[in-house]
Amino acid sequence: MRHVIRFSVVSMILLMAFFMVTGCSSIGATKDSMTDSASQIDQDVNEALSKLYASSPAAVKLSRVTKGILVFPTVTKGGFMVGGSYGKGALRKGGTTVGYYNTVSASYGLQAGAQRFGYALFFMDDASLEYLDKSEGWEIGIGPTVVIVDEGLSRSLSSTTAREGVYAFFFDQKGLMAGIGIQGSKITRIEP
Repeated sequence: MRHVIRFSVVSMILLMAFFMVTGCSSIGATKDSMTDSASQIDQDVNEALSKLYASSPAAVKLSRVTKGILVFPTVTKGGFMVGGSYGKGALRKGGTTVGYYNTVSASYGLQAGAQRFGYALFFMDDASLEYLDKSEGWEIGIGPTVVIVDEGLSRSLSSTTAREGVYAFFFDQKGLMAGIGIQGSKITRIEP
């Protein structure tokens, strides 16, 4: 009987987290559709960059010298023992969209919950950006070095110290799942 009660409580928490994360209201239901148009993705990227720049002076500094910024405004992640995540975004060079991408990951292990977050990858050198352009799906952790920018690093990060590789900024986290990670995520070019 205790196992049934525990399972029910866990199931209820997961269900509540899912509804919080996905925002299953009639107002926002179509915004997160997997068939987003290019114009909707661009609009979401604009909003995401505005939020990121408002909260991170380091992101603003890097945006002035970056070779390209790949932005995933909303990534939805969920799981119970087995999990996954999915999101769509756009690559910007000089403020102009030059391609659309998705990010997908799968995981297993001790995990339960659901969350939404966004992230932006700042490509600081031509070699890293070229790797993205030439790969038929870039798995983060293989290829260019990705440095996660946390609060501590963002204080010392400047356009002078950040010249190579890729810097990742997370923003707009919502939901009930421990931690955010992109290691093992596969990024692939798409046609929206």
